[in-house]
Amino acid sequence: MTQFEGVAELVEPVMIAAFEGWNDAGEAASGVIDHLAEVWQARPLLALDPDDYYDFQVHRPDVEMVDENTRRITWPTTRLSVARAPESGRDLVLVRGIEPNMRWRGFCGDLLNIARELGVHQIVLLGALLADAPHTRPVPVSGSASDPALARSLNLDITQYEGPTGIVGVLQETAAQAGMEAISLWGAIPHYVAQPPCPKGSLALLRRVEDVLDLAVPQGDLPEQARAWERGVDELAAEDSEIASYVRSLEEAKDAADLPEASGEAIAREFERYLRRRGPSGEK
Repeated sequence: MTQFEGVAELVEPVMIAAFEGWNDAGEAASGVIDHLAEVWQARPLLALDPDDYYDFQVHRPDVEMVDENTRRITWPTTRLSVARAPESGRDLVLVRGIEPNMRWRGFCGDLLNIARELGVHQIVLLGALLADAPHTRPVPVSGSASDPALARSLNLDITQYEGPTGIVGVLQETAAQAGMEAISLWGAIPHYVAQPPCPKGSLALLRRVEDVLDLAVPQGDLPEQARAWERGVDELAAEDSEIASYVRSLEEAKDAADLPEASGEAIAREFERYLRRRGPSGEK
């Protein structure tokens, strides 16, 4: 660990990454990284050199006053931190950044080199997209893995998407080609309430992270934030008959499509989450 000589050896580390921009509708994906960093008191690790990957006319730096006579510039970049899940003792390398403007292959190479040096063999990439999804129903989360055996073991799809992609898709493919287990999870955010934040989307992604990594994550006030968000959208929809009618049509389509899901598998996943949160002692 040449560039991390002051960092203790990590325990079964997994990298979890999210990037603002095209890949982060409603900031639902980056919201998961923020939540994990907060509840497990993540320690800053490093920041990538922004000069290599960002156009500062697109993502401008911020200036702030440190004291009466000193100003500080914060540059847009990608930052890494480390958190430990107390119950499992497993370390999480959290990556929160902005989708780079240039040199994507070099960017992915830098991140994967850091991952290797930290002992990471698995990377979970989070994304969120705008979709025809009603805000009153659970946020759909789709998952995929490049390796068929890994996909089967985690009940995910094999990556078969074709078309334009963002840094999440490029990083997943690059990691898979490098022999790393690469998983991506995407939340579908209602397009008619696209403005951030979307705590309901973050909560849905967080639950799938729990499933994939077999971890119990403290939810804090995220469930209440999600309920408050939904109530707020309800109030907005109630003020506009056209929006209310549109939401009803989305609900009907969603309910019809989800009928098979209202059985064994969905109930089993929720029960597994409940058991994880109770922990080995049987206490919540």
